[in-house]
Amino acid sequence: MLDKGYVTKLVGVRNKGVVQVYLSQDGLKHFESRLGDIKSYGETAPFYFTIGSIETFNENLNAAQAGVPDDKKIYPTYVEEPDYVGGFFYWVFPIVLMLAVWMFIFRRMSRGGGGAGGGGNIFSMGKSRAQIFNKENGTKVTFKDVAGLEEAKVEVEEIVDFLKNPKKYTELGGKIPKGALLVGPPGTGKTLLAKAVAGEAEVPFFSLSGSDFMEMFVGVGASRVRDLFKQAKEKAPCIIFIDEIDAIGRSRAKNASFSSSEERENTLNQLLTEMDGFATNTGIIVLAATNRADILDGALMRAGRFDRQIHVELPDHTERYEIFKVHLRPLKLEEGFDPAFLAKQTPGFSGADIANVCNEAALIAARKDREHVGRQDFLDAIDRIVGGLERKNKILTPEEKRKVAFHEAGHATVSWFLEHANPLLKVSIIPRGRSLGAAWYVPEERQLNTTEQMFHEMCALLGGRASEEVVFSEISTGALNDLERVNKMAYAMVAYYGMSDDLVNMCYFDSSGESQMSFSKPYSEKTAEEIDGEVRALIASAYARAKEILVEHRAGLDQLAERLLQEEVIFSDDLVAIYGERKCNSRQEELAATMRDPNSHLRAAGDASVEDAVVLDGGEQEKSTGVAEEVAEASGNVAKKPEVGGSAEVSESGSGASEDALNAESEG
Repeated sequence: MLDKGYVTKLVGVRNKGVVQVYLSQDGLKHFESRLGDIKSYGETAPFYFTIGSIETFNENLNAAQAGVPDDKKIYPTYVEEPDYVGGFFYWVFPIVLMLAVWMFIFRRMSRGGGGAGGGGNIFSMGKSRAQIFNKENGTKVTFKDVAGLEEAKVEVEEIVDFLKNPKKYTELGGKIPKGALLVGPPGTGKTLLAKAVAGEAEVPFFSLSGSDFMEMFVGVGASRVRDLFKQAKEKAPCIIFIDEIDAIGRSRAKNASFSSSEERENTLNQLLTEMDGFATNTGIIVLAATNRADILDGALMRAGRFDRQIHVELPDHTERYEIFKVHLRPLKLEEGFDPAFLAKQTPGFSGADIANVCNEAALIAARKDREHVGRQDFLDAIDRIVGGLERKNKILTPEEKRKVAFHEAGHATVSWFLEHANPLLKVSIIPRGRSLGAAWYVPEERQLNTTEQMFHEMCALLGGRASEEVVFSEISTGALNDLERVNKMAYAMVAYYGMSDDLVNMCYFDSSGESQMSFSKPYSEKTAEEIDGEVRALIASAYARAKEILVEHRAGLDQLAERLLQEEVIFSDDLVAIYGERKCNSRQEELAATMRDPNSHLRAAGDASVEDAVVLDGGEQEKSTGVAEEVAEASGNVAKKPEVGGSAEVSESGSGASEDALNAESEG
């Protein structure tokens, strides 16, 4: 078209990468057959084509017009045309995207702020999220479904009676308590008691968790507290239940730099005001549950807010018997099965642990294609829960297995010849969980411990390592858990109980827990050195006593270890055959018989006058939150589930004490 003079103008559009071709009248007539009505192309380019780059296009155009005179050459012009579609996406699309994201967040916040008390939009963020139970939609749990916990049930039933029959108390001038705090270890039935209250009380029951008050926005927690009590006042008389109240009730820090959450403290302040502030809340009882009462704020715990503290402790023998009867109802048991046997085998177990034992036993029986759940299924379930899953694929070398056998035999031998050490029930070198060996003991649950009793326990703990040194003239990492527990017990004896020669009757234990927030010790550096020296001497004395027993009974130690290598699991009868009867054998024979004689367990649950306990050789390595827990764990004898950690492959013996025992000792 250029050589014939049909092209009059070339216009390049930079932002679109195209060139528009304008034709002369002769050119339009030439292409009339393709263009149709040529009159419509007055100022419109009939043709266009795309280009790669302007430089390349100019070079090609100059080459095409090489023989054309300069006055007849066509020189392109370049322009920028507005891109309305691209501009729309460039400017409008980000705005639409931002609106979509905002709407998404808006709807999520609406759901988060709704709940049982919210309205389903962002303006309901401050509304209470409590679930409301009444006669129509109340829970089906009653006090009859709560086994054991007799003292706690009496306290809680009285609260329900307060609301049902207030005149009975007000006519005598009494006032309804404003609050009750359920305190106890996890799994003991605190929430179950609250469910029973909801099922028994014929008044509205508000239920929520402490974490339901907290949100990412400032002021929401306090607003939800106000709304909760506003709803409660409208429905009074009623009960408010706050589960895990430690989520908002932690003690407020005195130092601002250590404050964990200002929003949480604002929520707590509002709760304190609502429970016992300037305005009174007649007919509202606040029921709360926690397993960390030691960290709750003092203002929350005072009379007038929580008038009663109901302690829900681990069940004793009789209570375990009652709890087992409840959880055994849905199981198909073998004929003649008596839960009294299980109650003796599970000291230190909570209600939740007992429920887990029953469920695990049913699963084991089903795995073996049995029609009924039997006694051995429950024993296997207890072993699995306490000691962990049996690791059949754990391969040990003969030398490692021999060391494990002598380690466990050392524990058993030392405890057999010490009067106050926990008597042995069973020893196993079958790997379970993270341990390569385990020993079950039957300690009496003492309320007080003497110096001699604690010293004998330390000797038994060190019996495993002492056996390794006596037999192999070397020690291994298998005693890690033993040493940890021995050190805790020794420091408790010296620093807390005053059971040392130099620091007589000195106690550096802080029951308030305030010392945990401080970097300083309640004693000087010199006293710390004296404590360390006393602890070293005490542990060395216990270790020497353990070695002395093992050297004296070396022949029996070898026989016991060899029998353990052959049978892998031995019972107290095997120790009787080797060492003879144990001199202080209070309940040993009876409990040992229940492990072997299927008919010996058929006794009434109330026959036991002394608590029987079964402890894995290695008490639980609890993540203690305070000095009190460490002292209780180190000094008593309540059986707990073990957890061998670190490089300790062989579990160690030991036991922990209840808070009651600690309190009794402190008061004594």
